[in-house]
Amino acid sequence: MTPAYGLDIETDTARGGLDPRDCGVVAAAVAGADGVTVVTGPEPHLLAALDGLLGALPPGILVTWNGSAFDLPFLSDRARHWGIPLGLRLRLDPGIVSTHPPLGGHAGAYRAQWHGHRHVDAYRAYRALLSDGSCALKAVARRYGLPVIEADPARIHELSPDQLRGYVARDAELALRLARARWAEVEAFGDPALETRRAS
Repeated sequence: MTPAYGLDIETDTARGGLDPRDCGVVAAAVAGADGVTVVTGPEPHLLAALDGLLGALPPGILVTWNGSAFDLPFLSDRARHWGIPLGLRLRLDPGIVSTHPPLGGHAGAYRAQWHGHRHVDAYRAYRALLSDGSCALKAVARRYGLPVIEADPARIHELSPDQLRGYVARDAELALRLARARWAEVEAFGDPALETRRAS
């Protein structure tokens, strides 16, 4: 089976957390078959370490939860802010319909590729697969009987370092586990390989 990796980020909710022009990334996690790696610390280090981690993994499928519209363009913007090169490629796709307003500074959602990893947004897949109820990550996880770590999403900045690491790690795991739960259907939503320039 193609390797799959769950990716999640947490942003600086002390500054609102939703606009990459005003706030940064404070934690990122990559979940795979061998466990979860969490990256924290100063944002330039975090971004470079995350890119290095993904570049070192065997090519597979990167699973996000609303990554098309949030996580990936957010990371791209923050890397551009610091001048950190990433192996992330983005292509705006007006055909991706979102129930949320676009990320600040963006016109919509993206198709993506990171190093040798194709991307699938499991949130988009579950929105199409579930006929009712919320498609928020933790709501879907509860429906599948998966334990979640609760925190006020507007007050992530109040978590201790250990709590923050546990929170982002669990969300990366949940994205991956939910994708795996309906893999044949979720994989069909995967982005094609891109031949565009790096998102820097």
